[in-house]
Amino acid sequence: MFDINKAIANEEALLRDPKMYLAELEDWSESIAQDVAQQQNILMTDAHWEVIHLLRDHYRLHGLAPHARQLLDGLEEHFHQEGGKKFLYQLFPGGPVTQGSKIAGLPLPPYSSDHSFGSVF
Repeated sequence: MFDINKAIANEEALLRDPKMYLAELEDWSESIAQDVAQQQNILMTDAHWEVIHLLRDHYRLHGLAPHARQLLDGLEEHFHQEGGKKFLYQLFPGGPVTQGSKIAGLPLPPYSSDHSFGSVF
């Protein structure tokens, strides 16, 4: 849970939520994304960047998705020719929505991880 008292004491904490997702879209840059991806052991390719930009565009146009499945379905449809969900999970082993959102500096949509099903994050 976000602790407002810690955020007030540490202004930098206001820029990120407790799981290090950026609080504002404008705070994001490809350089920041590259750093986050490196921490996640992901070497960014053109396909990775395409996913990241699709996630950011969706968020900018529609706000937070009501369900992670909605984003995954859209990504799967977009990358159908490349192999759909299998291709996306090869790019982002931690999950194209979960790991992709973190790299994209976006908040996670509801149901992005379900620990009862052994989600990675």
